[in-house]
Amino acid sequence: MSVPIWRPIAARAASLLLRYPDAGTLAVLPTLTAALAELPAPVAEPLREVAGHRARHDATELAAGYVELFDFRRRCCLHLTYYTAGDTRRRGEALVLFAGAYKAAGVQVVDGELPDYLPAVLDLAALDDGGWRLLRENRVGLELLSRALAAQGSIYRNVLDAVTAMLPPAQPGDIAAALRLAQTGPPVEQVGLEPFGLVDTTGGRR
Repeated sequence: MSVPIWRPIAARAASLLLRYPDAGTLAVLPTLTAALAELPAPVAEPLREVAGHRARHDATELAAGYVELFDFRRRCCLHLTYYTAGDTRRRGEALVLFAGAYKAAGVQVVDGELPDYLPAVLDLAALDDGGWRLLRENRVGLELLSRALAAQGSIYRNVLDAVTAMLPPAQPGDIAAALRLAQTGPPVEQVGLEPFGLVDTTGGRR
């Protein structure tokens, strides 16, 4: 089955709109907004809402709101395996699977990010079907993040709407699992995840 030519553009736009609003990310907003005209409305419209929000607000205000939301609220974590594995040894195993998808595509995660960081997974999806597989397999995490952002009244919920619009419908089992985890929270078992944190463009650790 052929991949719609607009889907990589949508994945890249979603990635940029979920990243920290630094000067570089904000500078590409005009180009990003223009590219949204090529996307189907169910995907383009929610992304356009977030792009417009960023264009209208001061960079300092955007940065403070982003940090407050994604760095200080664990239920709004952008790392997908956190939702199903929490801080347990199982999360390390899950991260190995994520890292394998990047390796198979011939790319590496940079800037010290873990391989399950949603913007990085979206960047992978823009290049390789392995990214879409990871998104499909982590529908529970996407659903929980979406619900958490909605509970906060966050504009970033729109990005999750756009991403899920590009995926097959959630299965009843996925929704049931998300509801259970929403009530109990992720598993907790403090372990070190440092081996998955630093990857450079040569495939080695920095």
